Amino acid sequence: MSAERQGVRVALVGATASGKSSLAHALALQSSPNVELICVDAMTVYRGMDIGTAKPSTEQQREVRYHMLDLVEPNEEYTVAAFQQGERDVRRDVWAREHAVLYVGGTGLYARAVFDDFEIPSQYRAIRRELEERAKTQLDQLFQELLALDPVAASRMEPNNERRIVRALEVCRGSGRPFSSFGPGLETYREQGVIQVGLRRSMEELDARIEVRFRQWMDVGLLDEVRHLATSPGGLSRTARQAVGYKELLGNVEHDVPLEQCVADAISASRRLARRQRSWFERDPRIEWFDDVEAASARICQLLTTEGATVRDWTT
Repeated sequence: MSAERQGVRVALVGATASGKSSLAHALALQSSPNVELICVDAMTVYRGMDIGTAKPSTEQQREVRYHMLDLVEPNEEYTVAAFQQGERDVRRDVWAREHAVLYVGGTGLYARAVFDDFEIPSQYRAIRRELEERAKTQLDQLFQELLALDPVAASRMEPNNERRIVRALEVCRGSGRPFSSFGPGLETYREQGVIQVGLRRSMEELDARIEVRFRQWMDVGLLDEVRHLATSPGGLSRTARQAVGYKELLGNVEHDVPLEQCVADAISASRRLARRQRSWFERDPRIEWFDDVEAASARICQLLTTEGATVRDWTT
């Protein structure tokens, strides 16, 4: 397969353990070097978080050119805005080589930020710290303040969602603009800048695959990886600690929770993540869904080799 036109952008999306990463690698390997992969994942950006994020192996990264991996240390926080800017730079570099971009990943917010070029508001750390402290005892009052400043944003969130309330108020106060004024919002799906193919499996199959995969990760050293990360200088940042699987195993490493309980919790959390991811992507009417891996593969090959994959680039 050949894909040597600047502007080709195709995405393979779906829930964790659906098989999208192995399919994307096989397709890129088949067309190497004309197709390069951009990973759209909030946790593979961290160095050293390899096993539990299903990060491509060293051998795979020698076979195919991957991007947006191992960007920061695990003790650093990372944001969707940083990912968005990094992806823009990478994409232009890929196109300069006249190669095509194939995105692969399951972090829905990162995908929307990149595919739809969201306008992401800045961070105002001092304001956020103040709001986080107040949220411990005054969350109801903070929600009322948001309702007065930005009723549209308030209507889009639950009154007990501390993280979203704090972020919306932080932006309202820091920017002087309503939080809801930044872009069309997640509920709006405009003309797409990327053609998306979704790989879908039944929830029963996903549940089984998740358990098998996690126990395989344990067999090859995931607990040792988590222990090493937790005891390294700086430890794990707030955002890195939220990684499913790592978060649960930290219970054993840091608080002596029985290991089998942590493993069971991690498998359950991964299954819940798969359902959230599936629900997120299924809300997007632009995604072409396939239950059959071979059919999805054929469609992506078609997109990468025809003019149908040359779509509007929002950032140029």
